[in-house]
Amino acid sequence: MPYSAAPLPVAIIGAGPAGLMAAEVLSAAGVAVAVYDAMPSVGRKFLLAGVGGMNITHAEPYAAFASRYYEQAPWVDQWLQGFNATGVRHWVRGLGLDTFVGSSGRVFPTGMKAAPLLRAWLKRLREQGVAIHTRHHWQGWDEHGHLRMASAQGEHRVAAHATLLALGGASWPRLGSDGAWQGALAERGVALAPLRAANCGFEVQGWSALLREKFAGSPLKTIAMAVEGQPLQPGEAILTETGLEGSLVYALSAAVRQRIEHHGHAWVQIDLLPQRSLANIQAALEKPRGARSMAKHLYGQLKLDGAKAALLRELASQTSFDSPAQLAHAIKALRCQLVRTRPLAEAISSAGGVRRDALTDGLMLKALPGVFCAGEMLDWEAPTGGYLLTACLASGRQAAGGMLDYLAQPGQP
Repeated sequence: MPYSAAPLPVAIIGAGPAGLMAAEVLSAAGVAVAVYDAMPSVGRKFLLAGVGGMNITHAEPYAAFASRYYEQAPWVDQWLQGFNATGVRHWVRGLGLDTFVGSSGRVFPTGMKAAPLLRAWLKRLREQGVAIHTRHHWQGWDEHGHLRMASAQGEHRVAAHATLLALGGASWPRLGSDGAWQGALAERGVALAPLRAANCGFEVQGWSALLREKFAGSPLKTIAMAVEGQPLQPGEAILTETGLEGSLVYALSAAVRQRIEHHGHAWVQIDLLPQRSLANIQAALEKPRGARSMAKHLYGQLKLDGAKAALLRELASQTSFDSPAQLAHAIKALRCQLVRTRPLAEAISSAGGVRRDALTDGLMLKALPGVFCAGEMLDWEAPTGGYLLTACLASGRQAAGGMLDYLAQPGQP
């Protein structure tokens, strides 16, 4: 079984944003770095995320930004102290691309594409001497603690003074993040939280055949939604064959998933017409409709039709259509029961992973000195909107700092 000729200073497993950012910081400090990735090319999920517009971070004030990481906000805040949204924008400009703030506060590179950013980044890494090896599948460690790497040339072993695992979670496994690393870490006593779908769609008990056949895939535009008992959030969603998805649903996904885990289901409240008050809607519905059907009355008075009207018919009680007051209340507070997440492989990101208490502040595994972790394989989550990418980049820098401290210890080469 061939071994690397001499121990590498640093081996990084995973060429996503966290791994590449760590490689940049380490190589800029003069450390020789080799990056290994299982896919034929690097940054595949990064490129996919940029297909609809490369949202790199968010421009909201720091306190609000740091709060987006749910229960793990204090932990992620440690990483963001060294590299926050402002740092991301400076970094992008350093790669030769300008940025701009969209109307929602999301930040994009000029041109809104991921490929130019990745090309400029890889050019910098090559100039700093980073070696990148694609089609190399990490298989864990051998009995001597060497990295087992499988490639087209067969399996070989790599010795490294420090290793960074940046292997992603388990969403979009076809792009390389399949969560297969869990077994190797669990065998060595690393505490893990189960990987679960985040920023995902949810299923209902079952839509009617009419809604599935005529409205699956239809958008619900200009609505507001909340997990019952929480403040409404404006946005858009999509009716699917099995339930609901879309940006507004993703924003609520952590709270919805937690309710399902604890209670077996979650109720969400939907305001189909957030721009109109309850009293205004009731007054409109109380106007005589004559011989017109209820569907035409809803459209004539409220411009409510299509997917919104179909969802109202699906979820409101039949008796509410006989009472303007009840129907107005249903339009403003339509209740929908969600019973499960869509499969993890379909999710935009995953929650769970290496637990905070398994790591030092420098993101080194307490059970495996010299082995560090970063990115989505850590136990944190965030909504879409630039928060995911920012924290992945920041965690890569945090781990790189920890690795530099580790390599500087007495006894390290």
